[in-house]
Amino acid sequence: MSNKRDYYEVLGVTKGASTAEIKKAYRKLALKYHPDKNEGDATAEEKFKEAAEAYEVLSSAEKKARYDQFGHAGMSGAGGFGGGGMNMDDIFSQFGDIFGGAFGGGGGSFGGSRGGGSRRVRGTNLRVKMKLTLQEVAEGVQKKIKVNKLVSAEGVTFKSCQTCGGSGRVTRVSQTFLGAMQTQSACNVCHGAGKMIDKKPAGADANGLKREEDVIEIDIPAGVMEGMQLSVTGKGNAGPFDGVPGDLIVVIEEVAHDKLRRDGENLHYDAYINFVDAVLGNSIEIPTVSGKAKIKIEPGTQSGKLLRLKGKGLPIVQGYGSGDLFVHINVWTPKKISKEEKEILEKLRESDNFTPSPDHSDKGFFQRVKDIFH
Repeated sequence: MSNKRDYYEVLGVTKGASTAEIKKAYRKLALKYHPDKNEGDATAEEKFKEAAEAYEVLSSAEKKARYDQFGHAGMSGAGGFGGGGMNMDDIFSQFGDIFGGAFGGGGGSFGGSRGGGSRRVRGTNLRVKMKLTLQEVAEGVQKKIKVNKLVSAEGVTFKSCQTCGGSGRVTRVSQTFLGAMQTQSACNVCHGAGKMIDKKPAGADANGLKREEDVIEIDIPAGVMEGMQLSVTGKGNAGPFDGVPGDLIVVIEEVAHDKLRRDGENLHYDAYINFVDAVLGNSIEIPTVSGKAKIKIEPGTQSGKLLRLKGKGLPIVQGYGSGDLFVHINVWTPKKISKEEKEILEKLRESDNFTPSPDHSDKGFFQRVKDIFH
């Protein structure tokens, strides 16, 4: 279970907060704990990173939905934020959209030593599907996958963007009835990076990137479920102009088990026993995720009885403990019997013990069969 603080608690907003409220809350915290305003204060820097991490998730509709469903496990289970948090490049790449020019070097409030108003452009995310067996889900697993992605080409050199002069931002002045209005936005030529490609090797594109195959190791936590998405930070496509890499999104797909059915953290198994075992009782062997287990069939067990094996289900992905394994008892009825077997059954039918009581509290075998199949 993660020891991270709840993202809503970090920003001081409720789950029903709007995008604007989330953005406003983050801006307030970022201004308060910004490293340039709290030089040498390690606590302030941690709070600054914590707020940025929370905003990164809650400002994205996709990530917010995943967090609301799975909590921190959906964010960090595959090496996302839980593997070391956001770095300063990740954080300051957000500021162009949130703070405008407030953090730029051209007369802005902070960040004069961080390369002016330029920012590292973020690469796009990659999405892959990963099939897991029920045993892998139960135990957790480490997987290696091959992905074809964009990486920064070696030997690329850069030059300052002529449009924005290397600042990454452009200022526009327009005349209104109130007078001249000045607005600032990211440069549409370098996308806020403040630089352009000067020289690039063969095979690199206009952004200094090329495609390569990469092998990525992913830790899948126990208890994940079908459709869950895990984020591996920084393993997506590289950003243009030596920018910040995107993330690798891993979508979980479950391979159906041949005997066990999953219902959340609980498992279900259909056990078939013969009539004699139902009457006299017996011990039978049933499958579990990790092997087999023996259960006792009590004498007089009725078809449809439900047995519970506590803790034999799947781990709870966000919490402690495991679900249960439920065994559904079904009395199997043979379709073909020998002449001798038929004679024995005819004699049994005449016995009072095989006649259901008036209130059906102890139904006989043949009556139960009739109820089930008709």
